[in-house]
Amino acid sequence: MRFTTFSKQHVRSSNSSVAFAREREVVPGGSMRNATWFTPHPPYAAKGLGCWVEDIDGRRFLDCANNFFSLSHGHAFSPVVEAIRAAAGNGTAFGLPTEKEIELAQLITGRSPSCEQIRFCTSGTEAVMFAVKGARALTGRGALAKFEGAYHGSYDWVEVSLAPDPDGWDDEQGNPASIGGAEGVPRHVLRDTIVLPWNEPDRCAAILAKEGPRLAGLIIDPVPSRAGMIPVTREMIDVLHAAREKYGFLIISDEVISFRLSYAGAHPLFGLRPDLITLGKIIGGGMPIGAVAGSARAMAVFDHTQSKPLVALGGTFSANPLAMAAGLAAMTALDEPAIARLNQLGSDLRAAINLSFIERRIPAQVTGSGSLFRLHLTSKPITNYRSCRCLLPKTLQAVHASALDYGVLLTPNCSGAVSTPMDSASIDHLVAAVTQSIADAFARQAWEK
Repeated sequence: MRFTTFSKQHVRSSNSSVAFAREREVVPGGSMRNATWFTPHPPYAAKGLGCWVEDIDGRRFLDCANNFFSLSHGHAFSPVVEAIRAAAGNGTAFGLPTEKEIELAQLITGRSPSCEQIRFCTSGTEAVMFAVKGARALTGRGALAKFEGAYHGSYDWVEVSLAPDPDGWDDEQGNPASIGGAEGVPRHVLRDTIVLPWNEPDRCAAILAKEGPRLAGLIIDPVPSRAGMIPVTREMIDVLHAAREKYGFLIISDEVISFRLSYAGAHPLFGLRPDLITLGKIIGGGMPIGAVAGSARAMAVFDHTQSKPLVALGGTFSANPLAMAAGLAAMTALDEPAIARLNQLGSDLRAAINLSFIERRIPAQVTGSGSLFRLHLTSKPITNYRSCRCLLPKTLQAVHASALDYGVLLTPNCSGAVSTPMDSASIDHLVAAVTQSIADAFARQAWEK
C-alpha cells in the first residue's frame, strides 16, 4: 500500500496547550472525562461536520471515536440540528411529559420484539443502574453477575473487574476474582458481584451452578468493547438461558454501544433473549440519553401508577425534549439500509486493515462486529479480556498519537466506529493511517519488549 492519501499533521498545538493549562487550574487532571484523556493532552475540539472534527488550531481529523460511538451520523447531521433547533425554540425542559417521548418510544419498541416497553433516563450508566435495581426488585435478591473486563458504566457493581491486573486475576478456586474498579469499593459489593470468564461456557455453567440461586441478574454486552470486541458465542448464550431457567435471575443485555449492530439491536444477532435491555448513545442523536427497555412483564417494575412502585425510575432531565427530538431524527435516519451500509463499511475496514498487517508482517489485528472495530497489538488470537489486555501500553499510546498525526481520531485504546458520512475514501484513509501508525512505531523502535 502506498501511503499517499494524506499528509502528516503535528498533534501539539499552542491553542490546545493554552486551553489545557487554563483547564488544569480549575479542573482536576485538566479534563472533564478520563475516557477522553491522553498524553500530553488532547486537542480541543472547535467544531465538527460529517465524519470530520476540527480542533481550535484548525486541524481536521477523521473522527472514528464519534464521542465514543454515540454519533452514528457524525457531526452536525442536518435532521438532528433542525430537530434540536425546533425543540429548543419551544422550551428546553418541562415538568411535564411531551409527545416526542411517545414518538421515540414507539420508534424503538417498534424495532425489536424484545423491547415491548421503554423508559428514558440521561445516560447509559443510569440505564444500567436502573436495570440492576429492577432485577433486584423483581427477584428479591442482591447479587449480580458480569463478565471480566466488560464495561457497563460508572456504577460500583458493574465496574468490578473492569481492568484487573494479572496478579489478581483469579480467586482461590481459579475463577475470575472480583476486583474493585475504584479505591474504596465496599467489600459487600465485591462479595455480591460474580465475575464470569468470557465465552467459556463450561466454566460459566459451573460458576452459575454455585452462584445462580442468589443472583438477581446477569449483565452481558454481546460484543463487549473493553473485553476485546469479540462477539458472544451461541454456546455461551445457551448456558445463560439454561441458568436463567433454572435459577430465576434476569438477563440484562447492555446494548448502549452494540444496539447499532442491527435494526433490532445486538441481542437478536446472537440468539439472546434478554429480560431487560439497556440503551444509550446513538438513540439520543448526540444528546445525553439512556433507556431501559424490555418485556412488559419486566418493565412493570418501573410502573409508578402502582400504589407502591417497586423501583422509581426518573430524573429531572429524563426524556427531555431536546434529546427526544434529536434521538427521533437520528434513529429515523438510521434505518435498515443505513445500518446495512455501515456494517458493510465496517467489514471492509476490518478486512483491509488485517490484510495490510499481513502484507507488511505487522503483529497486530483488528477485531469487531458491524460498524465497530478495535486494534490489538498482537497477532495471537483475541478471545477475551485477558488476551486483549494491552501489554504494550506505551506502544499503543504511540500508535494513537501517530494516527492523530495522520489525521485520524481513535479512542485512546485505539477503537472506533464508522458513521454514515463515511465512504470508501474514508475507509482508505483510515486503513492507511492505522497501518502506517504501527509501522512508525516499529521504525522508532517504540515497540516494547
